[in-house]
Amino acid sequence: MNKPKIKTIGELKSIDYKYKSLNQEITDNLRSYLSKGKNIFSDLIGYEETVIPSVERAFLSNHSINLLGLRGQAKTKLARTCIDLLDEWIPIIENSETNDDPLNPIFKSSIEKIKKNGDKTEIDWIHRSERFYEKLATPDVTVSDLIGDIDPIKATNLKLSYSDEEVIHFGLIPRAHRCIFVLNELPDLQPRIQVSLFSILEEKEIQIRGFKVRLPLDIQFIFTSNPEDYTNRGTIVTPLKDRIGSQILTHYPESVEIAKRITKQESNINSNIESKIHIPEIVRDIIEQISFEARDSDLIDSKSGVSARMSITIMQNLVSSAERRMIINNEKETSIRMSDFNSVISSINGKVELVYEGEEEGAEQVSYNLISDAVKSIFNKIFPKIEKLSKPDEVTPYDSILAWFSKKQLVINDDLNNKDYEKLLNEIKDVKIIIDKYVNKLDVNDEFFYIEFLLWGLEGYNKLSILRTNNGVEFKDPFNNFINKI
Repeated sequence: MNKPKIKTIGELKSIDYKYKSLNQEITDNLRSYLSKGKNIFSDLIGYEETVIPSVERAFLSNHSINLLGLRGQAKTKLARTCIDLLDEWIPIIENSETNDDPLNPIFKSSIEKIKKNGDKTEIDWIHRSERFYEKLATPDVTVSDLIGDIDPIKATNLKLSYSDEEVIHFGLIPRAHRCIFVLNELPDLQPRIQVSLFSILEEKEIQIRGFKVRLPLDIQFIFTSNPEDYTNRGTIVTPLKDRIGSQILTHYPESVEIAKRITKQESNINSNIESKIHIPEIVRDIIEQISFEARDSDLIDSKSGVSARMSITIMQNLVSSAERRMIINNEKETSIRMSDFNSVISSINGKVELVYEGEEEGAEQVSYNLISDAVKSIFNKIFPKIEKLSKPDEVTPYDSILAWFSKKQLVINDDLNNKDYEKLLNEIKDVKIIIDKYVNKLDVNDEFFYIEFLLWGLEGYNKLSILRTNNGVEFKDPFNNFINKI
């Protein structure tokens, strides 16, 4: 829809325009979407039956909202999506700092302009994309930033008293009149600044420099908070918490399948690159399993959480690793390899907060352990469980592979071209027999990934040893490796 061409209050009245409050606007649009079965929150995968219904109930109740959850739970993304609940265009008095409605102005200059010009008062239109204000709460945020302050230069130029509201320079919140205002990380806001929000949320008035300005601000407040902040950096003062209508808990994906859909949606991988790089489905399983293992790990601070961004950056890093190898070898296409996971440590290290035991272990080792644990979890769903085959003299499906490694070793360089990589894995005795037997509906393009995945699984159960180097990985027989170290 193009911007409306109506230019004056008189023209606006001629089309029988009626003023609507922001809450009425949001609830009317939400009711319309619900009745038509339309979901504007469709990009928020995994929240369909938990968070989204609570958000919709809060809007229908005309509540301000506090989204409470650990990092990487799409709180800000959810808040930004709410902009779609606004009307596409709304009229304002031209040059109004506070987006005054032509039929319901709240600021002195707008009211006087209408008194002077009547129906000839000029109006403008703002799109819903302009009606979203967002502020990150940091310790240096002041009342002036949020509410406003006296502008002495303005007072001098206009020759007005400091008691005249015309000399106020408004902060973000008054400028967000008839808009959605998101305040991220609310507990980081100093308590004395939080107090300044009391009257805005409840009494709809602001106080600046000791004199009260009655402004019936019409704002949909959405706050985001991390429960970790409540103890580590700050808290939400009780009276403010009491004034927030609904506190809604967010959460991490509840299953690997949901997590895979989120990562695929949010990875933003260049389509031209993705078309040249084959990504086996098991790769996506391993990526998400790493995050699930991290959230259950005793070495990682569970209160801090493990952001969904970790899975996203791992996927991006894997694709980049494959792309780099493809460019170096001047190849037109390639496939992600299990050894490419050796390159994603940087994507894990910065996304987890370690407890004391984890710090003792070392960030890189913890990351390697998470990859190994994820491989083991998926390995047990595909191949026979190794712990059940540990009886002496028992024949196992892996004997011929282990026998091969008792005499040889396997070095997989990060930059190995496709032809040499496949030739190298083909040398391992009987490995394809095991893959064909236990992998259901094997895609021919996935065969070599599964061969290497099998080796990583055997290493996870100490049947093989793996040496990670700057150039790749080296698989050896663990006993021979031990003897060599002695």
